[in-house]
Amino acid sequence: MKLSFYGADRNVTGSCHMVECAGKRVLIDCGLYQGSRELAEENAEPFAFDPAGVDYVLLTHAHLDHCGRLPLLDKRGFRGEIITTDATAELAKVVLLDSAHLQEEDARFRTKNQRRPVEPLYTLVDALHSLDHLGREAVYDTPLDLAPGIRATFIDAGHILGSASILLELSEAGKRATVLYSGDLGKPSGLLLKGPAKPPHADVVVMETTYGNRLHKPLAPSIEEFYVAVAETFQRGGNVIIPTFALERAQEVLFVINQGIESNRLPPSAQVFVDSPMAISATEIMGRHLDDLQPAIADRIKSGHDPFHFPGLRFTPQHADSMAINEVKSGAIIMAGSGMCTGGRVRHHLRHNLSRPESTVVFVGYAAVGTLARDIIDGAKDVRIFGEHVPVRARIHTINGFSAHADQAQLLDWHRQIAPGRTFLIHGEADTMQSFATLLSGGQVDMPRLNQVFEL
Repeated sequence: MKLSFYGADRNVTGSCHMVECAGKRVLIDCGLYQGSRELAEENAEPFAFDPAGVDYVLLTHAHLDHCGRLPLLDKRGFRGEIITTDATAELAKVVLLDSAHLQEEDARFRTKNQRRPVEPLYTLVDALHSLDHLGREAVYDTPLDLAPGIRATFIDAGHILGSASILLELSEAGKRATVLYSGDLGKPSGLLLKGPAKPPHADVVVMETTYGNRLHKPLAPSIEEFYVAVAETFQRGGNVIIPTFALERAQEVLFVINQGIESNRLPPSAQVFVDSPMAISATEIMGRHLDDLQPAIADRIKSGHDPFHFPGLRFTPQHADSMAINEVKSGAIIMAGSGMCTGGRVRHHLRHNLSRPESTVVFVGYAAVGTLARDIIDGAKDVRIFGEHVPVRARIHTINGFSAHADQAQLLDWHRQIAPGRTFLIHGEADTMQSFATLLSGGQVDMPRLNQVFEL
């Protein structure tokens, strides 16, 4: 029995880990690296394992840094089965097709600029081929026998719709072990979703540490800060740009905007644009999975008072509609992806609004080192967008109370309930991981490096 670490090891993106047991190879996630150009180039490098030798991929959730290299896995020889929850399968289709479109778009842009052919990391056809591997549907708390000696149980992680922690029960040559992969963990009480389910006991835990060194600001003050930022921006005659993660964050922000309009905290005249085809699709998918939502939200949707559809809200799936938003100079809330500003339509809106002192950019999610979002948050005076220097004169707000990740205290509580004999820390920046490790009590703690292999 072996655990191998092939991504999100001492960094926050590219999640990819392998379990070997009873002659089978099981991959947990196969995510895209996001951030600097160096990280992007890492995506194109060969896998440190043979994709053709992988029997199963267990997908914890549909964020790009967990599923984004699945088309490459297929392209390079994977012929096994991808198993995940029904909601994650739906969302992953949207995410991978959107990612492939962006890869093709980026390749065309770089080909034009560099005057030499640049191949996309993968194409729409590659993404479609990878989706052909989607097999059995995982149901929360229902064990799945993958092969003799390997059983998997998906447990609600409360992070985004369909997200899961995965318990593996392993046996080989008379030895037994249980390994729990946290996936990305949500907060105990999110705006829309139920919190993470109580974790089972496991001998070994492989857990994320994204926010392992900090506590989130409480949600109520975060919402208040958001309302104030929007109101002040409208008074100055500007727009509010929200780089938005399409899955969960977009829907949470829409819910908060709707609440603000209903309670007169935001003006009813506010124009709200969801300028992200992926966020639009994700919103529709959420409406089909009401059992995963907080009961009060589900009841509201069933009664016809959908908080994701209200006067003043416009979805703009078409490119022409997106371009037309640039004519709106004030009184608009513009939500667009990507959340880290590494691609997508938000870059166009930033190019038109970052230099305007009357406008505001509100960040409501994690920004990895090397991304445009992180540069702006860290105080860059000017940034490059589409090859142009854009001065940063807009007001910048970072409101982390909206985060879909558990914070330090919540991660520690989750780990404490399991009391494992051994813990592997992943999916976090190295200094964050180090400080979190000092807070764990009992058992051995490892912080694997990329491509390290451990025997159980």
